[in-house]
Amino acid sequence: MTTDQTPDDAFSLVYDSAPLNQETAILGTPSALLEASATAPLADWFVRLSDVAPDGTVIMITGGGLNGAQRDSASEPTDLEPGRVYPLKVDMHFTSWVFPRGHRIRLAVSNALWPMIWPTPHTMTTSLQIGGQQSSRLVMPVVPLESNLPPPTFVPPTPSNQLPGVHSSESWLPGELWTKLRDELHQATKWEWHGGPESTQFPWGSTRHQDKLTFEVQDAHPEAASFHGDGETEVTLPGRDLLWRTRSIFAAIKLTSITNFGGNCVTMAS
Repeated sequence: MTTDQTPDDAFSLVYDSAPLNQETAILGTPSALLEASATAPLADWFVRLSDVAPDGTVIMITGGGLNGAQRDSASEPTDLEPGRVYPLKVDMHFTSWVFPRGHRIRLAVSNALWPMIWPTPHTMTTSLQIGGQQSSRLVMPVVPLESNLPPPTFVPPTPSNQLPGVHSSESWLPGELWTKLRDELHQATKWEWHGGPESTQFPWGSTRHQDKLTFEVQDAHPEAASFHGDGETEVTLPGRDLLWRTRSIFAAIKLTSITNFGGNCVTMAS
């Protein structure tokens, strides 16, 4: 299950239905049909479909995103005209869910999904058209609930085959991978992901691997986002050790001028 959606909802446009008077089931790919505009030439839209319980608990069901420049073609993107309202269809991932009676259906719309998606380089204001004939709306694949059908039965899980002499161990738990560091003074956020060390013992030796990923972004300067990745793999063999270290760095830079010297292109950046 996904984590509490409250922090993400706080920075989103959030729309809740009235409490449902009966159970409602969906099966398929929901869509958000947005009538949206932005004050910048490039913007992303992300939508999340959630179930809101009477006690306020929010469970995310599915979601999806759209790069506004790819509204008409993914292979031939075009800039947005600032202030112009565009019809945008944001398809969500396939899902199956039953909203219990008394729960609410929530649609949350935002313009960022950091660190999963690289931010657009502009600060901006985006708007949605609500009401009237050209209204933003949610389309859900509602299916009938057949209460007289028996629940499905599944084959019980069986352990995977364990090769003789091969043993693996992990020193981390999935819920402990991500760490969020917020710098309120500089209005910046850093996300760190740690994986491992993970070790595997073989009849001929052993391997050990660990990773650390760091994502950084500033509220007022999304164009300055960066990613740093460090990995280490060690292989222990009889009489020798092999060690690989990797480093990956991705950073956005702003191009200010391009100068051509005798056919060789030199790019100046800041």
